[in-house]
Amino acid sequence: MLWTMNLEQLRGFTTIARVGHFTRAAEDLHLTQPSLSRQIATLEQDLGSELFHRARGNITLTAAGEALLPLARRMLADEENVRLEMAELAGLRKGRVRLGAPPTLCVSLVAEVLGVFHRQYPGIELHLSEAGSKNLLDELDGGQLDLALIVTSEHAVPQKNLESLPLLAEELVVIDSSSNPRLLGKESIDLKTLSRLPQIVFSQSYDLRASTMEAYSSRNLAPNAVLEGGEMDAVLRFVEVGLGVAIVPATVLVDRPGLTAIALQNPRLTRTIGLAHRKDVSLTRAAAAMQEIILHTATMLASRQPRITSLQLGD
Repeated sequence: MLWTMNLEQLRGFTTIARVGHFTRAAEDLHLTQPSLSRQIATLEQDLGSELFHRARGNITLTAAGEALLPLARRMLADEENVRLEMAELAGLRKGRVRLGAPPTLCVSLVAEVLGVFHRQYPGIELHLSEAGSKNLLDELDGGQLDLALIVTSEHAVPQKNLESLPLLAEELVVIDSSSNPRLLGKESIDLKTLSRLPQIVFSQSYDLRASTMEAYSSRNLAPNAVLEGGEMDAVLRFVEVGLGVAIVPATVLVDRPGLTAIALQNPRLTRTIGLAHRKDVSLTRAAAAMQEIILHTATMLASRQPRITSLQLGD
């Protein structure tokens, strides 16, 4: 049987899967509802399987639909990449880069990278996805990202078609207020002593949250959390005004005179940052330029902060 599946059908299928409703999907795609229904019916006939369980007000994927969804997303992303690559032949005056990163890197490495990239290539659209490493890897595998900065020490790349380049190794440190310090005169602190101090704890979406709570749990300890669920910018500010201490990656200390940091010992915690991309899809010229700027900025960042080591040369 001739397989006539096309990109319009896949676009309709993924939109219905996203919104859970044929009529709303048709509106998003600027189609009539009967036209979209015919597209999906034809696709299901060609595939020999129903893709949706159809109930009034409740459209869900069948097992076949669940299997098709990541493949469809990837095919649509590849089509978009080809279109953008053709536009980029004009000399990086047009295009798009989709970068993913953990929130802990967005206030340091990512901010510097995007600033440099935009100055050099102002015509390129920039899209940033902030999420934990596992979600970023899923987005990368599904074709929703071009590049992703991930915490490789906690989330190795499980997908066979993804590759991760080690970028930075950094120490996790304890930060305190420079103007109202609780740790004055200390060069290091152990976890047991730290557990007795008021601490700001990150939200569940942070890779950092899982690693620090695991360290506490392994020693039958728990943090004395005065605030739980903070985001990076807020946590840094709360520490600056003296609300409590926090465990953070060393990268966030660049240009933060209101904070002081000491080493965490027993245990010493570190993490490795990697730059991941899909092996089966060539980077667009814009994404390749972004990768080059990330590598260069990571080296510069490590040179300014002794608790950060550049790994991009395969160290």
